[in-house]
Amino acid sequence: MPAFKPGDVIKVPFPYGEKPAKQHRPALVVSSPELQEALGLLWVLMITSAKNKPWAGDVEVTHLEEAGLPAPSVVRCAKVAAIEAAAASRIGSLGLAQLKLVSHMMQRALGSSAS
Repeated sequence: MPAFKPGDVIKVPFPYGEKPAKQHRPALVVSSPELQEALGLLWVLMITSAKNKPWAGDVEVTHLEEAGLPAPSVVRCAKVAAIEAAAASRIGSLGLAQLKLVSHMMQRALGSSAS
């Protein structure tokens, strides 16, 4: 199984809280490789179409080709999941500037005392 790192864009069966079904979709890895090594898990954020109604904290994907995405998309920082690393395949990556913005939005969601 490949080792994933923060910033990797992967395709995974993403769980939905409101539905029992899972849909294969792109997601952004935000966990460290140690989580995958120890437990076989990845923490990921949903990536969705930029056409969908925006949510607070969404981060626009600006380099679609590098990310492996076919259409304008956003990282939905409020939609996090833990998934089995074995179910994931890498399709691209986000650049450092965008990854820093995602990290900032996640820190805001956690609250300033989470550092």
